[in-house]
Amino acid sequence: MNLFTTIFLLSLSISIIVQWFLVQRHISHIRSNRENVPEAFNGKIPVEAHHKAADYTQAKVKTGLAELIIGSVFLLIWTLAGGLQLLDSWWRSFGLSEIWTGAGFILTVFAIMSILDLPMSVYRTFKLEQSFGFNKMTPKIFIVDLLKNAAVGLLIGTPILLLVLWIMKNSGSYWWLYVWATWLSFSLIMMWAYPAFIAPIFNKFRPLDNEELRTRIENLLTRNGFKSQGIFVMDGSTRSTHGNAYFTGLGANKRIVFFDTLVDELSYDEIEAVLAHELGHFKCNHIRKRISVLGTIFLIGLGVLGWLINEPWFYNGLGVEQASTYMALILFLIASPAFTFFLQPLFSFISRQHEFEADDFAASQAQTENLITALVSLYRENANTLTPDPLYSAFHDSHPPAPIRIAHLKSKFA
Repeated sequence: MNLFTTIFLLSLSISIIVQWFLVQRHISHIRSNRENVPEAFNGKIPVEAHHKAADYTQAKVKTGLAELIIGSVFLLIWTLAGGLQLLDSWWRSFGLSEIWTGAGFILTVFAIMSILDLPMSVYRTFKLEQSFGFNKMTPKIFIVDLLKNAAVGLLIGTPILLLVLWIMKNSGSYWWLYVWATWLSFSLIMMWAYPAFIAPIFNKFRPLDNEELRTRIENLLTRNGFKSQGIFVMDGSTRSTHGNAYFTGLGANKRIVFFDTLVDELSYDEIEAVLAHELGHFKCNHIRKRISVLGTIFLIGLGVLGWLINEPWFYNGLGVEQASTYMALILFLIASPAFTFFLQPLFSFISRQHEFEADDFAASQAQTENLITALVSLYRENANTLTPDPLYSAFHDSHPPAPIRIAHLKSKFA
């Protein structure tokens, strides 16, 4: 066992211990506040709904912790127990070129990972979500979605994977710069193509046919200089009772999408306020900022991989005997989360600040009270806990805790 093995095991162990500690704090805090609805929500969220949110959140974080532990065990089997080495030897026995061997090897790894994740996916959908009344997915839809995901992943992923492996093999010591440019270009193309060509494979989208609501939304967009390809309602209720709304796409191919569950739940004033919040993310350049941050992190990561790819200790430290470009890539992909886990609080903080900024924008475009009542409705219907542990929330949550967010909005008309 070399030094890198020790560092890897230490980092993985610390990440598990920290996660476990945060989950225990979170559960304890929620339990201690289960019987009392926070003052800001008295008369707005029934105690029964508060109980449901507390129980649902505890069940989710326990499931997440179990997934983390199981995933860590599989990671050790892939690496130090020799799983990747065994699979690599099997693919090499076919005598293919390194690029085709690497593509087959990586696709096989992802396929096995998906199969290993299947029991937990079934549990989340048909046990966890269903026991709290959220799941609407049938076994048929579940299986069809799996097959569609696999087909789309192969059709889109295989060519880009072959291209990346070819670049790594044939572009010299600065291959990582070309791979980064390829990744960035591919990501932007996918953001542009997703709403029109990929999303309809999985869900049905119909134009919003409510004339009054559509007029109000179009007026909101017009006065903010926002152009979209259309306003659509998605059949979210075929899979879940959770409600949501979002902007999707890039450039002239942007769309506004409402879950049908959200349209049925909120008033027109509330829907307009929710949309103003989503519009705020665009007006505040959050999408561009997130792409820039992710692009920078990915560039740094590829630069690190460009150094590691030539270091025997990197392979040996993760249970691999024979170095190759594709092995370096898959090792980096599956092992790096153990080291980057500690960046999560930073990403969460940035995301929460963006949510505050989007709320501020919404408050300038719609009645703040309408956004508050919409959020309260969504908290209730989606069973979002009103009493998260502050430390857990600071580490993990992409959105501000409900009481803090509502207090921030109320300050706008105090």
